[in-house]
Amino acid sequence: MTKYHPQFIHATDGTVTHAVLPAKEWQEIEDLLAVADVKARLARGEEELIPDDIVGSLLSGENPVKVWRAHRGMTQADLAKLAGVTQAYLSDIEAGKKTGSARVLKALAAALNIDLDDLV
Repeated sequence: MTKYHPQFIHATDGTVTHAVLPAKEWQEIEDLLAVADVKARLARGEEELIPDDIVGSLLSGENPVKVWRAHRGMTQADLAKLAGVTQAYLSDIEAGKKTGSARVLKALAAALNIDLDDLV
């Protein structure tokens, strides 16, 4: 049994050409479609849920490179190699001694499989 109450508009030959819904019902359908889209994107690996502890660490001001590296289970050596930087340089970035150039931050973001915006 459907909870939606569409009004159908028919062509002269009897085929349904349009359906009209109350705005509240349409909004509910849009919300359900949006939820289904997010679930599908998660299932395909196109989106990722960020655990509370990661969000908390980022909001408390911890270095995002360090937080994401730890979340991905990487060592500094692993990430430095993937990003094409030295471990010492990465350590300085994580410690806040250096900010990292745009090129380096892009490489780190790519190696961590995150958007550059997640690091800056």
